Amino acid sequence: MNKFLSFLLLLLPPLLAIDANAQTPPDVLVKSITGEVIAIVMQDKDIQSGHRKKTLELVDAKILPHFNFARMAQLAVGRNWGKASPEQQKALVGEFRTLLVRTYSTALNSYRDQTIDYKPLRSQPGDTDVNVRTVVSQKRGEPVTIDYSMEKASDGWKVFDVSVSGVSLVTNYREEFANQVKEGGIDGLLKSLVAKNRGAESGAVRAGSK
Repeated sequence: MNKFLSFLLLLLPPLLAIDANAQTPPDVLVKSITGEVIAIVMQDKDIQSGHRKKTLELVDAKILPHFNFARMAQLAVGRNWGKASPEQQKALVGEFRTLLVRTYSTALNSYRDQTIDYKPLRSQPGDTDVNVRTVVSQKRGEPVTIDYSMEKASDGWKVFDVSVSGVSLVTNYREEFANQVKEGGIDGLLKSLVAKNRGAESGAVRAGSK
């Protein structure tokens, strides 16, 4: 028996390493990350009261690593993406990331005991693009569907779009971005994004965020 236990203990480290390196299924990943973030929000009175710095830190640490902002920005800019230089594309990704960080931060600050129902994943073995479906129920108002479009990358599944009640986030920005490119080119779009992000920053300061 002792020899058998010793054999199992010798096998345990490599078995744990294999499990740790295996990609987490996309639906399990969404549920895990969402659950972890909500648990932190529910326990942190500062975040609940609108502490901006702590909320941004939470979003940056727990949510952003699971998003493909380069693809999201490219989808949002659409056919005009090819008109941007590599430097402009990099800047667009950065500003789009900042835009979404503030969107998620606002959502976390307004979280109040909603419940989330995770729907069964509809996918086939070998799929590299999937849609993780959830329904958020509130004490007041109708349930809201939130779907995560995800792609399989070398370092795990990444979100490249979020749809709220059937409205795609990246598609929702596409028309606005197209109009800005039409009026002022890629530089005009960048200036608009920078101004929007700075405006949000100034608004947060005026509102008394810490």
